Amino acid sequence: MNHRLDERREAEAGARTPRIAAFSSWLGSALEYYDFFIYGTAAALVFGKLFFPVADPKVSAIAAFATFGVGYIARPVGALFMGHIGDRFGRKQILMLTLLMMGVSTFLIGVLPTYAQAGIVAPILLVCLRLLQGLSASGEQAGAASLTLEHAPANRRGFVSSFALSGASMGFVLATLAFLPIAALPDEQLYAWGWRVPFLLSVVVIGVGMWVRRRLPETPVFAEETSHGGTAGAPVTELFRTQGVDVFRLVLAALYSVTASIFSIFVLSYAVNTMHVPRTRMLTLLVAINVVSLAVVPLWGWVSDRIGRRPVFIAGAVGGAIFIWPTLWAISRADVTLICVFGFIVLSVFYSASNAVWPAFSGEMFATRVRLSGVAIGSQIGITLGGAAPALSAALLKDGPDGWMPVATLVSAAGLIAAAAALSARETFNIPLDQLGESHRTQVHSAPI
Repeated sequence: MNHRLDERREAEAGARTPRIAAFSSWLGSALEYYDFFIYGTAAALVFGKLFFPVADPKVSAIAAFATFGVGYIARPVGALFMGHIGDRFGRKQILMLTLLMMGVSTFLIGVLPTYAQAGIVAPILLVCLRLLQGLSASGEQAGAASLTLEHAPANRRGFVSSFALSGASMGFVLATLAFLPIAALPDEQLYAWGWRVPFLLSVVVIGVGMWVRRRLPETPVFAEETSHGGTAGAPVTELFRTQGVDVFRLVLAALYSVTASIFSIFVLSYAVNTMHVPRTRMLTLLVAINVVSLAVVPLWGWVSDRIGRRPVFIAGAVGGAIFIWPTLWAISRADVTLICVFGFIVLSVFYSASNAVWPAFSGEMFATRVRLSGVAIGSQIGITLGGAAPALSAALLKDGPDGWMPVATLVSAAGLIAAAAALSARETFNIPLDQLGESHRTQVHSAPI
């Protein structure tokens, strides 16, 4: 009787683990990306005047957006380091490290002196802390994606792993909600102290996030690899030797992220600073879009478990490439109703589709031994290119009612490249987890010595 009871308890615990992993990754990602996104919001609204006060507002905006892009430049370097740790020592360890790095660097931004107080030292310190944020983010997404994917039941990998990026949407919601009352302050108070508050709240983020992630179990497949001495001694070297083509494919597919970086950063600045849409109205709209995305992302993940990763991802990338045009047109007319309608279509429908399947689509490309390295390096190089999009868009933006068209062209090109890369990948939704990347390992192990 006791033996049966123990077996039942083990079965119940095993059934709960995917839910616990999904929730932990969702909450951890939400807290991590809260930190990451408040920087983007501040860059769009206040950092130009605080840290780059030049006579030409356009030059000031480009400089502020460039510091946002600096966080992305650090990501490929961080991916090499984070990928090695995650594939050698476990998914849980990397998630603890990334949260601590992100929280500390974000808090320190909140206590920085401005250019008026410290001169050129202020933007230099800002860039250094943004680099630390980028190093942290390089391991967060890959770690959360690998952990949820490896804990998920075979027929629900798309659904369970989608919560890793659904949490990122929640992080955007939290960051924007934190800025809503701040943005409503008079300019004098906003620039004097108000902008610091969301960054200082990172103390809470660190505490909650570390408590959640300490409770995370290591994934069964990684534990099995470890018990059999199967972890790679040099994961990055093995990755490029066995699956270099998949890494390159993932770099191109990750360009789907251009849509989000443009919409959440450049579009906010364009609407508020150029077209004079009230900043609280735009922030409220972005919150509403991401709240809807919280429900839509798991739905797309569920769909991908039935029809495959590629159809969902490609539909999202192509749809975003098309509908960015009417979205930017609506902003150029300052038509809040149409901005709302097309914003929901671009982000809540199409971008959410690609975003939902990204953890499964990217993670299923690689064998367990090199999964975190493959996802981190491939996605972060692509996302780095996407991170340059806001600054590039600010430079491409022309005067006049049609000045937004070069920006729309940039976003469309990125979406179509991502869709083509996904089309070239094999479908993996119905392949057992222990056979992912198997063909690559077989080729290496069967090669003559």
